[in-house]
Amino acid sequence: MLQYLFDILSVPDYLNSVYARAFMAFFAALAISLAFGSRLIEFLRHHQAHGQPIREDGPKTHLAKKGTPTMGGLLILGSSIVSMLLCACLTDPLVWICILVLLVYGFVGFVDDYVKVTKETANAMSAKMKLFLQFTTALAAVLVTSYFTPENNRYTLTIPYFKALAINLWYFYVPLAMVVIVGASNAVNLSDGLDGLAGGLLVFAFIFFMIVAYICGGDLAQYFYIAPIARAAEVAIVCSSVVGGCVGFLWFNAPPAKVFMGDTGSLALGALLGTVAIMVKQEILLAIVGGVFVMEAVSVMIQVFWYRKTGKRFFKMAPIHHHFEQLGWPETTVVLRFWIVGLILAVIGLLALIAK
Repeated sequence: MLQYLFDILSVPDYLNSVYARAFMAFFAALAISLAFGSRLIEFLRHHQAHGQPIREDGPKTHLAKKGTPTMGGLLILGSSIVSMLLCACLTDPLVWICILVLLVYGFVGFVDDYVKVTKETANAMSAKMKLFLQFTTALAAVLVTSYFTPENNRYTLTIPYFKALAINLWYFYVPLAMVVIVGASNAVNLSDGLDGLAGGLLVFAFIFFMIVAYICGGDLAQYFYIAPIARAAEVAIVCSSVVGGCVGFLWFNAPPAKVFMGDTGSLALGALLGTVAIMVKQEILLAIVGGVFVMEAVSVMIQVFWYRKTGKRFFKMAPIHHHFEQLGWPETTVVLRFWIVGLILAVIGLLALIAK
């Protein structure tokens, strides 16, 4: 929207550039989330008599969080989408795919959260129904994204840290990309268990992909080991908007949290992260930069497998952030150390762009 306004007013080109609009998108989302955060929390508290259900078998320290409202992801999604509509080029189909993914996955998470708070149960929508909706949306996102991706890179899987090395997976790429989106969505969802944990990790991940999208969508791509994708530049504005929304949300989600992200935010933001990785052809780098999310998901799979195999737990509790709590780490210590790991992984991911 701002792009059209700038054209009408004939403002200098640098104000209409991608990096300038990405800068504005961040502050727009941040300002919106800070301005409406308290009001949303009061609204959620008024309509959620008992707040987020707390696991009976979870850490005992979490019992004090009972009554804290959930669905705080609405704050991130709302501020981010408004910022995208203001600052991104609305003729770019990749922008609309990102918005669609946020809306559909956000709706799935919202329904899940709504059932939880109304029925006061930690188990809401069935796993089969949730996965069906997730995979259906992922299929649509992958097919449309592939259509607008340059033909020579459409079905390729980029191998990071190796110059111009990519594998053409042909149509096998489509199911792989779907798994990336759904897997990222659920991995972020599993990580949303401590105050500020998922939000902070998402900030690092989206900053990384904002940089990647900006590079591969412009002339800078020739100087880095990254596939040039002309339309990807606007994805940087999408990422910047989400970073602003997440930072604003963390203002209210910092310990002790006044609101939880809930499935509304975690499922949608995780799916968007996977979608962006596909758009810039960096699916493997997503597993590296989002290594903490991967670790959380793998810990749950190991726990379930080991318990079914032996009847004993491999970890004291899963996801793994609860394992460290059970070892005696304070919640804030777990969060800060996981943030440090997430930041280090993002830096390692950036090295892949310049690796010889």
